[in-house]
Amino acid sequence: MTDTETGFRPDLSVVMPCLNEEANLAFCVRQAQAYLAERGLNGEILVVDNGSTDRSAAIAASCGAVVVSEPRRGYGRALRTGLERSSGDVIILGDCDSTYDFRRLDPLYRPLAEGRADMMIGNRFAGQMERGAMPLLHRLGVPLLSLCGRLRWHVRIRDFHCGLRGLSHSALERLELRTDGMEFATELIAEAARKSLRIGEVPVPLRKSRYARKPKLRTFRDGFRHLRYILKS
Repeated sequence: MTDTETGFRPDLSVVMPCLNEEANLAFCVRQAQAYLAERGLNGEILVVDNGSTDRSAAIAASCGAVVVSEPRRGYGRALRTGLERSSGDVIILGDCDSTYDFRRLDPLYRPLAEGRADMMIGNRFAGQMERGAMPLLHRLGVPLLSLCGRLRWHVRIRDFHCGLRGLSHSALERLELRTDGMEFATELIAEAARKSLRIGEVPVPLRKSRYARKPKLRTFRDGFRHLRYILKS
């Protein structure tokens, strides 16, 4: 957190929305800690517990993460709360289901830290996607919805729904974010485009979760929410 007396701000905040991820969470937090240590960065790791009924919050705290409670359910609601509590010059958002590699954040972090971009989005389709890491319907639906988003907001992003993305704190202060559900992923890019922010995209690897877990994404319901947001915004 920012020191209000000295004005000190961490280099990087890593925000992980969390709902019942006790099997994967410690692995992700330790990866993010390793990245901070290897790069010599001052940082904070915030785990936003979105009403978990398992040991996720206790595990996050035992690993040294800052646990932020957000009982109002929703992917967007959890991330908005995490963003509100973040204080780093750069903020990286990432799912804590072990499908992303938090030790390989340089492609997202460096352009933001060096002022070359205001927002960076991961592209799973341009990276190394492990076989079975993404269901077939998602491999078909995400590119289609991303195409709709590109046409609507005139951006070059090809993976609107990647769960690994980042932005500068100064960019965050310009955004007006309102959605609570999965469509938040689309809203974040749309808002950046409306505010004429510089948005970059880089390949990121995607792998299968290390442990079996119940999927949070509901393909048709959440896909429709993204489409409705695109059409009505």
